[in-house]
Amino acid sequence: MDISKFIIDESSTVLDAMKQLDKVGKKILFVVKKDKLFAALTDGDIRRWVIDKGDLKSPIKMLANYSPLYKHLNDEREVVMQYMRDNSIEALPLLNDEGEVKKIVFWDNTECGYMMNKVSLPVVMMAGGYGKRLYPYTNILPKPLIPIGEIPIAEHIINNFYKQGCEAFYLIVNYKKNMIKAYFNEVKKKYRVFYVDEDIPLGTGGGLGLLKGKIDSTFILTNCDILIREDFFEIYEFHKQQKNLITMVCSLKNFLIPYGVVEMGDDGCVEEMKEKPEIPILTNTGCYIVEQKIMEYLTEEEVVSFPEIIMRCKNRGERVGVYPIGENAWLDMGQFDEMENMKKQLKLE
Repeated sequence: MDISKFIIDESSTVLDAMKQLDKVGKKILFVVKKDKLFAALTDGDIRRWVIDKGDLKSPIKMLANYSPLYKHLNDEREVVMQYMRDNSIEALPLLNDEGEVKKIVFWDNTECGYMMNKVSLPVVMMAGGYGKRLYPYTNILPKPLIPIGEIPIAEHIINNFYKQGCEAFYLIVNYKKNMIKAYFNEVKKKYRVFYVDEDIPLGTGGGLGLLKGKIDSTFILTNCDILIREDFFEIYEFHKQQKNLITMVCSLKNFLIPYGVVEMGDDGCVEEMKEKPEIPILTNTGCYIVEQKIMEYLTEEEVVSFPEIIMRCKNRGERVGVYPIGENAWLDMGQFDEMENMKKQLKLE
């Protein structure tokens, strides 16, 4: 693995760092000067910056950690691994006597696999929609059963949560629900699947009303066509620390405007021009951590979307927080081009 991919200049912007983290597929970068270690920058540092409404165009030196952890190049492997375990870190630079970075050790490059903390929350999947954007596929199969590789998207989602400790899955089903039930009843599994029948379409929020009396704890809510490749223990810990009723998992997306953008001043004159600028925005992934108290805001058989429920809660003074993730941590199958991208990201083509 090329160490240079994990090196970033301290004058780089937060947006630059986000892009680089997405490319390397890890959660940490290092600031190095003349081969010597100066600072570390993690996705958590960026997340906190975004939550505090920091400018994404700011240099990373404003948020990097200039007291980074490290070990010596000649330290025994077990000493290095124990140091990583003790400090709960996934990557560690190894330095020579001159303080130069000669190696970076990652958990997944060792025989000691990364021990992810478990998040034993029930998962509710909204699996009853018609999937009109994926027609004509969904004329034959319900959206949760459309295959990505050898297994359907819903099974990819369940497997992802199961690996993180989730064992109870509630599927709110409607369109072609018997096909969904038949498939998962035949799957060999160690987790439990419960079905909640939605007789009439109730929207992404209304269907939750059918779970009253069935779930009595915090739960994860997810659409059936998205995959979030993040540590949900960290998301849940953030949710609890913030004391949120709902935590929205949002992706930082960069949209390229294919035109020159003109900003006009109050006097009607051109103030600034930007040629094909990139605009970073937070987008709703369709995945949430939700407290059971949400049921108080639901009326039986009410047709309502979950975003409407969110605003209803906010208007009554409840805390609704945002947990930002990287662009490549959110895989969406809702449209044909995105479905092909998901196949590539999961290396299933």
